[in-house]
Amino acid sequence: MDPEAPRHVALIVSYHGGAYSGFQHQPGRDTIQGRLERALSDLAGEPVAIRAAGRTDAGVHAAGQVVDAWLPPSVRAGVTRLPLALAARLPADIAVAGAWGVGPTFHARFSAAGKRYRYLIWRPGTASPFWRPFAWHYKGPLDVAAMAAAARLLEGRRDLTAFAGAARAVKDATRTVRSCRVYASGPWVALDVEADGFLYRMVRSMAGTLWRVGTGALTACEMDRLVAQRRRDQAGPSLPPHGLCLLRVRYPPEHGLPLPGDAAWPGAPGPACPADPFLDAHQADQ
Repeated sequence: MDPEAPRHVALIVSYHGGAYSGFQHQPGRDTIQGRLERALSDLAGEPVAIRAAGRTDAGVHAAGQVVDAWLPPSVRAGVTRLPLALAARLPADIAVAGAWGVGPTFHARFSAAGKRYRYLIWRPGTASPFWRPFAWHYKGPLDVAAMAAAARLLEGRRDLTAFAGAARAVKDATRTVRSCRVYASGPWVALDVEADGFLYRMVRSMAGTLWRVGTGALTACEMDRLVAQRRRDQAGPSLPPHGLCLLRVRYPPEHGLPLPGDAAWPGAPGPACPADPFLDAHQADQ
């Protein structure tokens, strides 16, 4: 490789989203993208732009966001040294967990085959000062079995207009939900959703709808009717952003990024989803 040629790299990024106005650039606002580009540009001594697998909203966290960038020859650090080189240039609530060299056609967004999100609910009567930033506190009773049954009804290829936020309208709201699981573990109730793509506020709306099932306001058997109606006002509310975390992004193996289940993906708040085939790296091509 020509040492004077730009290098194409992919970075796995973790962040606490509480202090930021979301991932994407916004004029006059502090964003994750802005911080990352400033750090990379400082390292390079010239402007460096990034592309991300997706945009998280204000207050939403990420364990495994993925971005890619072309680094100019002025960046002498090896790829494996980039996380350490960037650590001194990033605030404590943003970290680069890993870096990989990628081919010229790789695109953090368009090369992705899917993403996985988790929404966390904290159940004890008293909110935890440690988990409050990462989980929505709801101290009422929840029928987790009914929530789990309703969640499985959302799997498959469906028009998910009922869960789409109006602020970012799309022509086609059809998405394939590969895995939608609700499970309880200790003080948490968690919703893990993996899909080939996500609508604006989709997971938070799903979480709010499943919460309504858990409270008895909806029944699991009403889920198909609700989806078929394609009316956002018939679904549940969008739960607060701080309970949502982007866990990881799935890429085809040829790009060389870690597969689902690989230890290179950083840990995330809450418990691991039990008996979930999408945690198995060997099923990454399905």
